[in-house]
Amino acid sequence: MGASVKIMLSYDYCHFEICKSTDADITDKEINEMRKDVQRLADEAVRQYKIAKEMAAKRERSAIEIKRFEEDVQRILAKPEEERTVRELAILKQYQDENWRKQFEAKYDYEDDDDTYDFGGDNK
Repeated sequence: MGASVKIMLSYDYCHFEICKSTDADITDKEINEMRKDVQRLADEAVRQYKIAKEMAAKRERSAIEIKRFEEDVQRILAKPEEERTVRELAILKQYQDENWRKQFEAKYDYEDDDDTYDFGGDNK
């Protein structure tokens, strides 16, 4: 006798459905372990969805932050050098760095954090 396990979760108007099945003869205990594995996968899907949603919001805000940063730089550059504060000099140094835009990036592609999440068993 085979077994099939399905977990469906709804979170924030999104639906996550995870299925796992086998044609092998397995015990109720093995079916229960399969259910736990499927639940862990569904929980991980929700966890990663939360991160992805947060990163999307950061990307939206970053366009505004980049514009504000560039405006600050232009305002600082318009000031005489002797009137610039230490903070303003740090902003200019940061702007001169070729990679200054990286501070505003929020990339995420559902990476697995294998060190922080245990799927249980040998199903990693």
